[in-house]
Amino acid sequence: MSAALDLRWDNGYARELGELCVPWRPAQVPAPVLLRFNHALAHELGWPADALAGPQGADWFSGNQVLPGAEPVAQGYAGHQFGHYSLQLGDGRALLLGEVLDRHGQRRDIAFKGSGRTPFSRGGDGKAALGPVLREYLMGEAMHALGIPTTRALAVAGTGEAVLRDAGALPGAVLTRVAASHIRVGTFQWVAARGDIDALRRLADHTIARHDPALIGQDRPYLGLLAAVAQRQAALVARWMGVGFIHGVMNTDNMALSGETIDYGPCAFMDGYDPATVFSSIDRGGRYAYRNQPHIARWNLARLAEALLPLIASDPNDEAALHTAVDEVSAVIDAFPDRYQTAWLAVMRAKLGLPGEAEGDATVAQDWLDLLAESGADLCLSFRRLADLAADPSGAASPASSRPTSSRRAAQRSSWWSASSAWGALRAPTSTRATSSTAARTGSTPRTRTSRPTSTACSRRTSRPSPASPRCTSRASTIAGRCTRRTSSSSRFRWR
Repeated sequence: MSAALDLRWDNGYARELGELCVPWRPAQVPAPVLLRFNHALAHELGWPADALAGPQGADWFSGNQVLPGAEPVAQGYAGHQFGHYSLQLGDGRALLLGEVLDRHGQRRDIAFKGSGRTPFSRGGDGKAALGPVLREYLMGEAMHALGIPTTRALAVAGTGEAVLRDAGALPGAVLTRVAASHIRVGTFQWVAARGDIDALRRLADHTIARHDPALIGQDRPYLGLLAAVAQRQAALVARWMGVGFIHGVMNTDNMALSGETIDYGPCAFMDGYDPATVFSSIDRGGRYAYRNQPHIARWNLARLAEALLPLIASDPNDEAALHTAVDEVSAVIDAFPDRYQTAWLAVMRAKLGLPGEAEGDATVAQDWLDLLAESGADLCLSFRRLADLAADPSGAASPASSRPTSSRRAAQRSSWWSASSAWGALRAPTSTRATSSTAARTGSTPRTRTSRPTSTACSRRTSRPSPASPRCTSRASTIAGRCTRRTSSSSRFRWR
């Protein structure tokens, strides 16, 4: 069967950037079994799902047999991990099998995770336990269903061997991941640190051709690449914040230039709303707390800018030209808070049902989040309850009234706070504020900090009234009173 199986590989990364990767074969496993196969994703790829999920599927997706036409390589990259630079990281337990063009003509990476040691393993065993593999499968599909850019899993194969971790011996597994690419900020850092300007330029040109072809032929393509990546990351992190997603390990080697969510490690969807929530047992300083994610994205982009400087400068050997390039990339980095704020506000307008753009929308959104933080209410369920409250004639303003009377405002406040009290059952204990409703735990304990939550925007607001103040109370009643159901059968809402 394998001889007739045409998967239409086109392995551009290995072909064009061979010095940035090492040809390598997956480790053999004793008792492979195909545990999960994503038929819908295989259809998107234009691959024959029935053949791949058949008797040979276990061997193909465990790595015992290489998929026909694949050319496995381990990719090299560097990265800042919790702020500390590591000169060489790379695929310590992963392999890029190759690239395919899907049904829409989009190039997609096919990669293994947990397929054994590589030259980049740095002392690790190169394996993956079944629990984290299943979590990544579930998280990727959940994020995809939510419309958030993400890598996805094509298959999960059990290996029949035990993987030793702190929790003891765990069943081993291999994940097959599909991504727009695996080009990371850390990839550029690695090449730039080697001082190979030619390789750096070819990497940038490859990335532009793959993700930003409109930049080809422009006067300043590399500066344009930085701006395009910044825009994608602003939009991505804003979407994370909208659903309470905590990535957990936003190292530079975990930021993809494609703008996809990648590397689901100690991640979670937050339940009880607390912007200071951390969900990584090793993040003792709270660097990657929920509220810090926009700031970390900007910090990571600054590291990408540093790597691109030799290409952006008109003459990398001329100090004046480098200073000019620093000013240019600094302008892109300094613009990130505004990019993020625009993307975040678009997310919040959609979640609150605010049509168009109006002055004060950001204040409405932040006041709402401050109320949730004060009460510890469940983030996503609170939006659902707000919609229910808006539809309740006893607690919402009449659609015909654009300016509620004082008595109606008082009724709205009473209804709002009654509803808020009823939400007590939705509140999560402080020790379990961050959970993943779609993923298995791996021993990480969510933690919160006692400092006052700050704005989820990229720049802090200097002051914020208490949720008990008259302005916040009025704002809360306004949210509940002026958000009404659309006349269609849709569950969307509008701001009246």
